[in-house]
Amino acid sequence: MTQKLIFEESSGNVFADLGLADADELLMRGKIGIKIIRILKQRNLKQREISQIFGIPQLEVSDLMNGNFQQFNEGKLLIFLKRLDPEIT
Repeated sequence: MTQKLIFEESSGNVFADLGLADADELLMRGKIGIKIIRILKQRNLKQREISQIFGIPQLEVSDLMNGNFQQFNEGKLLIFLKRLDPEIT
């Protein structure tokens, strides 16, 4: 017996698709966080250097680099991004 697969089209926000109340904020934090990680990897910075640039403990840098943005609000992530690229407004 073959089961029919059911697909549902995404809204474009996986967090909203999961029914999370703060879906828009989670998506925005994810996008900003990914941009930060890309810049950091491109610059080949060590966690110690990142810690100094952002003014956060190395343990938090580790979380950030592993994509764990939960402890950082959107404003804090934007500050990090601005420190990496002062031309961002």
